[in-house]
Amino acid sequence: SLIGRLMFELPEEMGLIAVAARQTQGKGRGGNVWLSPLGCALSTLHISIPLHSNLGQRIPFIQHLVSLAVVEAVRSIPGYEDIELRVKWPNDIYYSDLMKLGGVLVNSTLVETTFHILIGFGFNVNNSNPTICINDLIAKFNREEGTELQPLSADCLIARTVTVLERLIEIFQEKGPNGVLPQYYKYWVHSGKQVRLRSEDGPVAWIVGIDDYGYLQVHQEGKGVESVHPDGNSFDMLRNLIVPK
Repeated sequence: SLIGRLMFELPEEMGLIAVAARQTQGKGRGGNVWLSPLGCALSTLHISIPLHSNLGQRIPFIQHLVSLAVVEAVRSIPGYEDIELRVKWPNDIYYSDLMKLGGVLVNSTLVETTFHILIGFGFNVNNSNPTICINDLIAKFNREEGTELQPLSADCLIARTVTVLERLIEIFQEKGPNGVLPQYYKYWVHSGKQVRLRSEDGPVAWIVGIDDYGYLQVHQEGKGVESVHPDGNSFDMLRNLIVPK
C-alpha cells in the first residue's frame, strides 16, 4: 500500500493519514477482504511509538485506544453523549451490543527502538446498508427523544477520531492502562457477560475486564481471574477463548 511505503520516508515527527472515499482492496483480520462502500469513514493512520514507553511495552492496547477514540469522537460532542455507540473487545465498534458498525486493524513494525504503527479504521457513517450507520442512530435518537441533532459527516468524524486518539495516547504514555480504562469500560459491551472457554461447550466464565496488556480477563468459578487469548482467528471474538499456559 502507498502509506506502507511512505511511512519510512517521512521525518519522524510528521504524522501521516490516508483517507479513502471508497475502498475495494481493504484488508480485514486473517486475510479477510474489507469492502467499503461510499458513506463509510475509512482511514489509515501512521504513528510512531517508542519501544521504551508505556504504550511501546503494551502494543496490543493500541487497537482498544482506536476503538475508544471512534466512540468518543461521536459521544464527546455536546448533545450526542447518549448515542448508543460502543466498543467490543478487541477491535470492533458496535451499536449497543446488537450490530457491528466498524472495526480497527493495527499493523506494527519495530525499527530499532521505534514501533511504526499503521492503524486502519473504518466505520459506517451514512450508509444504511448492509447493517446500520451512525446517522441512523442519530435519527433514531431524535425520534425517540424529540431532539434535533444534526447528521455527522465522515470527514468530521475522522478528524475528531484522530484528535481524540492523540489525546488518549498521551494519557496512556503518562499514566499507563489505568489512565484510559475507566473510559473504555464506560463504553464497552461486555460488563458482566458470560463466555465459554476453549469450545462451544467448554467451561463458563464471566468477563471482568482487560489486563495490563489488553487481553481479556475472565473469572471462572473456583479458578480466580485469568487472562485469555483468542483461539486462532475465530474472530467472533467471544467464541473460543484459550487460557495461555
